[in-house]
Amino acid sequence: MIRNYFKIAYRNLLKNKAYSLINISGLAVGMAVAILIGLWIYDELSYDRYHESYDRVARVMQHQTANGETGSQFSIPFPLGKELQTTYGTSFKYVAMSSWVGGHILSTGDRKLSKTGVYMDIDAPHIFTLKMKYGTRNGLRDPHSILLSESAAKAFFGDANPLEKRLKIDNKLDVKVTGVFEDLPHNTDFRELEFIAPWLLYVESEDWIKRARDRGQWGNNSFQLFAQIADNTDFETVGKRIKLAKYNRVDKDEKKYKAEIFLHPLSRWRLYSHWDKQGNQTGGQIEYVWLFAIIGVFVLLLACINFMNLSTARSEKRAREVGIRKAIGSLRSQLIGQFFSESLLVVLIAMALSILLVELSLPWFNEIAGKKMSVLWSNPVFWGIVVSFAFLTGLLAGSYPALYLSSFQPVSVLKGTFRAGRYASVPRKVLVTLQFTVSVTLIIGTLIVYRQIQHTKNRPVGYSREGLVMMQMKSPDFYGKFDVLRNEWKNTGAVVEMAESSSPVTGLWSSNGGFEWQGKDPNLDAEFATVWVTPEFGKLVNWHVLKGRDFSRQRATDSLSVIINQSGVKFASLKDPVGTVLKWDGKNYTIIGVVQDLIQESPYHPVSPGVYFMDSNNVNWINLKLNPAQSASASLAKIESVFKRLVPTAPFDYQFVDQVFGEKFAAEERVGKLAAFFASLAIFISCLGLFGLASFMAEQRTKEIGIRKVLGASVLNLWGLLSKDFVGLVVLSCAIAVPLAWYGMANWLEKYEYRTDITWWVFLLAAVGALTITLLTVSYQAVRAAMMNPVRSLKAE
Repeated sequence: MIRNYFKIAYRNLLKNKAYSLINISGLAVGMAVAILIGLWIYDELSYDRYHESYDRVARVMQHQTANGETGSQFSIPFPLGKELQTTYGTSFKYVAMSSWVGGHILSTGDRKLSKTGVYMDIDAPHIFTLKMKYGTRNGLRDPHSILLSESAAKAFFGDANPLEKRLKIDNKLDVKVTGVFEDLPHNTDFRELEFIAPWLLYVESEDWIKRARDRGQWGNNSFQLFAQIADNTDFETVGKRIKLAKYNRVDKDEKKYKAEIFLHPLSRWRLYSHWDKQGNQTGGQIEYVWLFAIIGVFVLLLACINFMNLSTARSEKRAREVGIRKAIGSLRSQLIGQFFSESLLVVLIAMALSILLVELSLPWFNEIAGKKMSVLWSNPVFWGIVVSFAFLTGLLAGSYPALYLSSFQPVSVLKGTFRAGRYASVPRKVLVTLQFTVSVTLIIGTLIVYRQIQHTKNRPVGYSREGLVMMQMKSPDFYGKFDVLRNEWKNTGAVVEMAESSSPVTGLWSSNGGFEWQGKDPNLDAEFATVWVTPEFGKLVNWHVLKGRDFSRQRATDSLSVIINQSGVKFASLKDPVGTVLKWDGKNYTIIGVVQDLIQESPYHPVSPGVYFMDSNNVNWINLKLNPAQSASASLAKIESVFKRLVPTAPFDYQFVDQVFGEKFAAEERVGKLAAFFASLAIFISCLGLFGLASFMAEQRTKEIGIRKVLGASVLNLWGLLSKDFVGLVVLSCAIAVPLAWYGMANWLEKYEYRTDITWWVFLLAAVGALTITLLTVSYQAVRAAMMNPVRSLKAE
């Protein structure tokens, strides 16, 4: 019997090729979207699960309150690591201090390469359960050792055993390879990690870190701390125990910040990484997981709606078939089985096609999503989900047609008195309205995401990014060569200006408190972003001096002068800032100028109050302004030639400021592109359904159209007659979608302090676009039917 069901289903597919193509292609696209989103969600939910102790590892963080706002930060003081090991040691299995992951120079012989690495305590490889290819996880016990990733080891030593081979870090630290670990996968927070060096080596090599250790600087929050809790406890219990670990140790001045230590579990790093100004967890990437899951369900639902609509619309065509089957003894359950088998056949074909579409589109989808996903061909769970998913889709798509068609009365059908009824089209209209409500909502959402990105991109950044190049000073060989590098590069004609700074142009690496000035509110906790620059920095970035003047190399007093930004003036409530003396770190600094805010952090947030010091001894970055009269490639070739001659021990690594700045929009642009992609597919699926319905209606009303043409109706009249119902449904969809989209996007924009407005024309544009697409979709069938020769449609009468 089942074989017969599928044989009849196959014949029906061949008999109605156009409708079969619409159904299969619509379902295939819908299922492909669902699978792609499913892979994306799987990748997000499996983030960091590579580490075997995934559910026991945490980052140690702190809340600090200043000026009524609580900040939640990753950075912690040096003494906290030892405090957790000694006072709270029974709560932890491992504790590991860490530097920040960053770029370093690794070299051996004549080979020197820039690699991303970190300094960590000896227990770090155990915490993150590195899979060792050579050596063991205990390799960091030697203070002059290094663990390399598999790819980094191959880059230096090829296929040879790298153990005991010698390397130099940043041309100053000699180490030997004591282990090689498997490259970390893309969906981990440490995916860029190429080497780990001992924390003790880092401490002994940097005087400022030794001071933080020896003086027990609880106020110097410059480090990271990772921990694995003991097997007999949990995060909540340990979190309560260590909550006051810092507060109980700091002096009276530091206690005002009400420091609270807490654990951020590894399982929540990816999806729950945002806190509000009261220190409460407010979500993060999990919001997009839910968003795309909902979109995937709705896009698949749109495809199912097409199937249901076209099946019920053609019910009268199959009414006689149902009547004859019932008259010769078919049970309703058998008819339901027949229609479900047709639905399942369509879904199985669509599923096969959807897998092909996924495989073809995955490279492009990965590029947009910033991932390295692949179809899980060998994963039985994946196939179990896909098959179950297809089966449920078949049941969902075929449920209404099966129950509806099998309910026809044979007497009415065979006597020719069967009529679908005046309300028979209501379900189809409801489903079409639902389709376009979803589609229009997605279109509006995409437009608002795009507007938010453009609004932020157009925000004044306070400096000129054009032609700016920056290089991190990763080796001691960079220092003390400012004048010779600047003169040599300017003499090539490739460089207009050079300056050095303690932070990259596109970031702020330091902030400090303890500033005092005359008239300061005693209750104000004065913390400023602090950047040290050489005098040419302002000219190089072309910042806008609003009051006072810029730094000058000719003025010896400028070593005790500072330039403050607009946000700093506002924060300090300075009415006449130029000439104001700022007291900090035992010295008096005079404000000589006010500059327009420079956006160096997130462009979506307000600029931090900041001060710029003139100091060439506290810099880490070289910044160059390329000559606009020469091509960038030609200029870089000249710059590299000078660089290799004057700094031969370092690789020539550089970054364009505008490219790095553009990366600050990557997350939002990714969401916008994905939303646009899904919205386009939703419209495509909806239009497929409209095309099929329009085709069916034109076929159903062939004789009516012929009579109207004989009586004098024009093509335009007939086009309007066949199009008005669909236009009305889309107008209704827009009316429903507008408030839904407004509510959803208003909530989304709330998380941005610097955000665009939701203007009326966005909704109008989406509505007009949906109507235009509808008319274009329907018009082909409408005009084709209207232009048909009435003799052909009426000759049988």
